[in-house]
Amino acid sequence: MEGLVIGLDLSDFYTQVCCWEREKTWTFPTILCKKKDEDQWYIGDEAYSCNLAGEGILVDKLPALARKGEAVLLGAKKYSPRELLQEYLKQVLSHPRTAFKTEKISQLVITLPQPDSQIMDCLLYCADYLEIPRSRFHVISHGESFLYYVLAQKKEIWSGQVGLFDLSQSGLCYYEMKVQRGLKQSTVLSDYEKIDQGMNLDLLDSSSGIRMADKILCGCAERLLAKKLFSAIILTGRGFEKPSWAAEFMKVIGRRRKVFGETVLFARGACVKGQDCLEAETKFPYVMICEGRLKSTISMEVIHEEKPTQLVIAASGDSWYEAKSTLDFILDNQEELVFQIQPLDSRKRYEIRMPLEEIPHRPNRTTRIQMKVGFLDESTMAVMVQDKGFGELFPASDIVIRREIAL
Repeated sequence: MEGLVIGLDLSDFYTQVCCWEREKTWTFPTILCKKKDEDQWYIGDEAYSCNLAGEGILVDKLPALARKGEAVLLGAKKYSPRELLQEYLKQVLSHPRTAFKTEKISQLVITLPQPDSQIMDCLLYCADYLEIPRSRFHVISHGESFLYYVLAQKKEIWSGQVGLFDLSQSGLCYYEMKVQRGLKQSTVLSDYEKIDQGMNLDLLDSSSGIRMADKILCGCAERLLAKKLFSAIILTGRGFEKPSWAAEFMKVIGRRRKVFGETVLFARGACVKGQDCLEAETKFPYVMICEGRLKSTISMEVIHEEKPTQLVIAASGDSWYEAKSTLDFILDNQEELVFQIQPLDSRKRYEIRMPLEEIPHRPNRTTRIQMKVGFLDESTMAVMVQDKGFGELFPASDIVIRREIAL
């Protein structure tokens, strides 16, 4: 039997898991319980039971702990967020491994509501702990999972724009997908909006709260869907498991549009991404612009073999976390680095200049520099330039220039 392709949606409140071409799915509260005085761990309902019986200590909101870098004292021992997430993911993955009788994981894709470098670093170390090679492990945003999920559907579903309403413990979120078709390559975009209007699952505990929630949703739908051509509206999250409570909202979104629900949408989208990683050629040859991916192409004009050349450092649609490069240059009457930033709208092209005045002055073409580029998030580029000198004639100095550049 081949290894499992697993999509795992990890949020502060719940975790959902699915496997490629397998019907069974799992949903757990994102909690971990350690049995007192024993190295025994539980998740989900077993964790609640152990804690209620007074036999264990409960920890919740594990991704939030990882983002903050906060250690937790359980009994007499402190555990780092990484150790807690490692144990939690080990317990979660034991369920599909047991159900399908295999330990092998061919691809694991974890999707997060809003990835940041802190939790992504933590999850990479978790993959090492779980002995999953980094080439078979990926972390993506909910926005990217949404794109993969929709693109895997029949084409008539995404012939126009597609809207997604996600109502969960963390509130109401709206995603919108559209395809921009180009001559060479099409671009698929996902926009995201966190709707902060007091909308939460607690409203659904009373009849008056339900009426208020339905009214809020109607107002949001009228605003978000107005004057746009949608081919489908999708509902996900615990609040839409039984959407019949939102009768007026369902009428608004159902006007000349397909409406359907998918309770494990983000996990399924992550699973599609995982399977695509195993293909010899991607089934989704699009530039994807969403949370977690760069929205501009960054390049520099350089001379290569005596000809001016545009050197692309990172392209729009690249994962900002994975977009890292190291380049060596010889300066030719150059006192600054010039980065050309090309957003999707070509009319908004602009330049960012990084002075090199700290580099020692030498005769032309006798200074070599090494430039390392990475990204702190999708809108912040980190650049480090180190003086490498020029052999024995002009020894390297210890000078390093560091800049954070807002794109």
